[in-house]
Amino acid sequence: MQNVTRGKIWGNTSTIFNKNNVEIARIEVKTGGYCSKHKHAHKFNFFFVEFGKLEVTIFRPDAGQVIEDVTVVEAGGSTYVEPNLYHKFKALENTVAYEVYWIELDVNDIEREVVGGMEELK
Repeated sequence: MQNVTRGKIWGNTSTIFNKNNVEIARIEVKTGGYCSKHKHAHKFNFFFVEFGKLEVTIFRPDAGQVIEDVTVVEAGGSTYVEPNLYHKFKALENTVAYEVYWIELDVNDIEREVVGGMEELK
């Protein structure tokens, strides 16, 4: 699905690209607008701010407590959230940003039945 715009209470989001484990969305967030506190089970969530200021809060579990890791991203800046971490964003001024989502494959995703080797050929 591409070029789909959805209105949100905080502004709108437009899907630019969604294929092969990568999604790119353009978001417009009004000053003071914020998204829900949420997490993605498998997706990384990268934010690039074209203009404005976006406050991204990541809720990191630490020794039984939750630490709020707050990053303010200004025009030209970026940050990302790892999968399975609750996070939210808030616009400190009218903001246009791009969200890029992706899934990383497990490099150890292999189950060997027989180990490879070398055979002497005559």
